Amino acid sequence: MNKKLMAALSGGAALVLALSGCSDGDDGEKKVDAWAKEVCDAAQPQLKNILEASTAIEAVTDEQDPKKYQEASSTAYQKISDGYAALAKAVQKAGAPPVDGGEKSQTEAVKGLNAASQRYAALKTSVDELNTGDKGEFAQGLREIQEEPPKIVKAATTSMKNLQGGELGQAMAQQPGCQKVADSVSPAS
Repeated sequence: MNKKLMAALSGGAALVLALSGCSDGDDGEKKVDAWAKEVCDAAQPQLKNILEASTAIEAVTDEQDPKKYQEASSTAYQKISDGYAALAKAVQKAGAPPVDGGEKSQTEAVKGLNAASQRYAALKTSVDELNTGDKGEFAQGLREIQEEPPKIVKAATTSMKNLQGGELGQAMAQQPGCQKVADSVSPAS
């Protein structure tokens, strides 16, 4: 597996950390902070799981036994899928962010996170279906699968673009739940 794939996986884990928007006045700031806290508190364990799963995939990149690689990748893709689904639920449960266009932004973000979850679930299925008895066929199938995570992360990021920018992102960056995950993402990722 290449560094580009790991960057995409780690980038996906950091996706929710970029959520942001705008608010008016002190009351608006309090609402933004409350929304950010709710999302960060719920997202932190999911983002940690996604990062751990990404690390598990990286750990087997030199594995010579296709069955072991298949098993580790399948488990990791399922965890990433579950993590994105849980992130979608966290954003949905928090309600629309208290910013202009918040409801539309929330809807798009939830849709994008759920789509990412479904696409990672499909990757798990694809890995499970690879022929481990033929190393050449297995390697070719794996190369095709490894092209997908960067596309998934890009699509999820695009769907969340209306939540990016402004005070909401600043509020999230100040939340301990988001800071812990951000600290665990290495610059090399």
